[in-house]
Amino acid sequence: MKKISAKISLIILIILFFYACDSVKRVPEGKNLLAKSEIIVDGKKIKNEDVTELISQKPNTRFLNLPLSLYLYNWAKPNHDSLFTEKFIKDTIRFKRNSKFFSSKQVYRLGESFWYSGIHNFLKNTGEAPVILDELKTQKSATKLKVYYFNEGYFNVNTTTTTDTIGTKKAATTYVVTLGKPYVIDSINKKISSPVIDSLYRRTEQLSIIKSGVQYKSDHFEEERNRLTNSFRNNGVYNFQQNYINFDIDTINTGNKANVNLLISDYSFRDGDSLVKTPFKVYKISEVNIYTDNPSSKNKVKIADSIVYNNYNLYSVDKLKYRPKAITNAIFISKGDTYADFKNNLTSRSLNNFKVFTYPSIQYELDPNDSLANSLIANIYLSSRKKYSFGASFDALHSNIQDFGLAGNASFSIRNIFNGAETLEIAARGNIGSSQDLANPDNTFFNISEYGADLRLNFPRVFFPLKTDRIIRKEMIPSTQISLGFAKQENIGLDKENFTGALTYNWTPKRYNAVRFDLFNIQYIKNINVSNYFNVYRSSYQALNDIAQNYEVDSSFLNDDGNLTIPFGTDGFLNEILLNDPGINPTPSDFNTIRSINERKNRLTENNLIIASSYSFSKTTKTSLLDNNFYVFRIKGESAGNLLSLIADASDQPTGPNGNTTFFDIEFSQYLKGEFEYIKHFDLRNNMVFATRTFFGIAIPYGNSNSIPFSRSYFGGGSNDNRAWRPYGLGPGRSGARNDFNEANMKILLNAELRFKMFGKLRGALFVDAGNIWNVLDNVEDEDFIFKGVDSLKDIAVGSGFGIRYDFGFVVARFDFGFKTYNPAYEVGKRWFREYNFSNSVFNVGINYPF
Repeated sequence: MKKISAKISLIILIILFFYACDSVKRVPEGKNLLAKSEIIVDGKKIKNEDVTELISQKPNTRFLNLPLSLYLYNWAKPNHDSLFTEKFIKDTIRFKRNSKFFSSKQVYRLGESFWYSGIHNFLKNTGEAPVILDELKTQKSATKLKVYYFNEGYFNVNTTTTTDTIGTKKAATTYVVTLGKPYVIDSINKKISSPVIDSLYRRTEQLSIIKSGVQYKSDHFEEERNRLTNSFRNNGVYNFQQNYINFDIDTINTGNKANVNLLISDYSFRDGDSLVKTPFKVYKISEVNIYTDNPSSKNKVKIADSIVYNNYNLYSVDKLKYRPKAITNAIFISKGDTYADFKNNLTSRSLNNFKVFTYPSIQYELDPNDSLANSLIANIYLSSRKKYSFGASFDALHSNIQDFGLAGNASFSIRNIFNGAETLEIAARGNIGSSQDLANPDNTFFNISEYGADLRLNFPRVFFPLKTDRIIRKEMIPSTQISLGFAKQENIGLDKENFTGALTYNWTPKRYNAVRFDLFNIQYIKNINVSNYFNVYRSSYQALNDIAQNYEVDSSFLNDDGNLTIPFGTDGFLNEILLNDPGINPTPSDFNTIRSINERKNRLTENNLIIASSYSFSKTTKTSLLDNNFYVFRIKGESAGNLLSLIADASDQPTGPNGNTTFFDIEFSQYLKGEFEYIKHFDLRNNMVFATRTFFGIAIPYGNSNSIPFSRSYFGGGSNDNRAWRPYGLGPGRSGARNDFNEANMKILLNAELRFKMFGKLRGALFVDAGNIWNVLDNVEDEDFIFKGVDSLKDIAVGSGFGIRYDFGFVVARFDFGFKTYNPAYEVGKRWFREYNFSNSVFNVGINYPF
């Protein structure tokens, strides 16, 4: 009976599925669903997105060859509001019965609930309405195709359309395009009226995009028009516009050749009822006025304060709030210079870098004192932001550390604090949480906490005692940041105190290049609760406790269950083994394991003092958010401990417990670190992008260190790394992630991801991640952890999987499923696809794309 019921239920579900998946379910009678659309150009089917996007009507989006977006839309009830009203409101008996359990108001609100309304709105918004064939749009599409190929140089192009019925209420449209022979540019003649324009044109004529012997393309003429306009306006021709450039194309009886006549007319303007034409001329800047309070005109507002500084006139309606030098250093428009558009852009970018003004306004007017009318007055209007601003936020949290937490942030900003457009930012943050995993003798709900404060002082220039103008020019939009920070954790891990400080310089050598130089970056990490180590790093405790069960251990080290107590028992057992207690004679294997556990414990519990300098450079070819064909290149070099080493040697500082030199009784870190990253995106068109990333990083300890601080190490796994492993769950090498938090000082990472549109706002991805971390040139001795050259590349872990993303417009929610494809933790021959199943997969949640 149960089997029969199950079969009946399955049949009903199948019938309901096919009913909902009827693609013509919402197609009106007498209309057809556009199920297929093809473009045939000279006998070949075209899938080029530049061409297919010209079609006004395209079939519903298909995924796995199914119109899933259409199915989603069809599942929604088109008139759910009226159905609810008919069922619950107009049915007076049902309405009265429901009103006994709910109020009348609640019954009405039931129609706005997710089940009766929200789910149908979601299906409609996520899905796609059926595309109904429209002959008028078909003809418009054919015209667009003809115009497109005409602009590509096929002046004899012909387009036709056919529409065929391919099923019940379904139709297919085919566009047939016959191109003919393309036209090629032959002669190029110029007729330029103004001598100034003619002279400027000849300077860059060799850069012209219009060249003889090249196929005619309309886009090339628009690009050439833009090139010439930019060239003229950047060389002093202030009043030049694109409409003064015209191209006369002669194709009559030329044998598929196009003769081009470039026509650039004189400047024209209206004087009363007459249209006057005059040759263009080059303009000079005769005066630069800077209004720091943004009046619409200096004649309409009473100026209370003014000053002349380096040929700049500064005006203010109140007492001038800014030091003149601070403002004028950001201005690239100078008295006596030739007018240039690019100087306006540089000035705007530089003033925006101040962060104390809204977007500046730059306006020009003819100098009335110049009888030749060759001079311009530049008026720069600045609008100050509020001097003081306050911000605050409050969040509820859940993480693997705390079951429930409350976090708050508050920030206070003071702009123009020293009258040089500097900005001071003070921020405080706090977090209290509840964790059942921690000891809680007082049985308090909020048993963990973290708080901190940060101070940042920003200068819109290079803040340095020596002049740096020749090295870092003001055109590079430099800035300086001085930062200080403090944070403290209680009942979290080892309860760290973290002090930070940095002096950082940023500048842009070119438009899409960026440089960051940390003259010094100080970090002091102090572990308050070292005795909690084996409570935090449970895998180390388990390994140590398992070994202790094999030997006669001092009973005071054990609890009632015979396990090592923390910290007395664990520390006592370590000391007995490592100090060669004659009562215990461990095997060489156990001794090496215990020594490794102790080394890791010492490294993770030691206080770290890091004073580093670093230089990083990045370059990108991405010009907009919609650009899907670009690359990003980053390199970084970091050096730590050299300055402290010189000071310690000169002042004869004592050594610490590990035998290393100290500074203020703290053993400082010394290392060299380098990183390389290259990201490349390929636009495959049709809403498909292939993205790749390559990363290599290495940190080498030397001098006063034989290992890298935990905060400067590398880890593998996670939503932005190798997604088949959890964070800190990969490596090092072929070790199989023996520790709770696995890290090392060398990392290789390769990612490849194919991104595509599924339907609506849903996006999909297929990815392969490869990489691992290793120890190299440090104090780790375990062979499984160490990188030994090319032979160790066989320990690169490979993960693969798929992802689903939902595009909210301002942010992308990302869900990735990673599967361990090649796991180097297993013996050779058993590494491929051993855990390739959902039970061993890793589910990652992220915001935006991983690279």
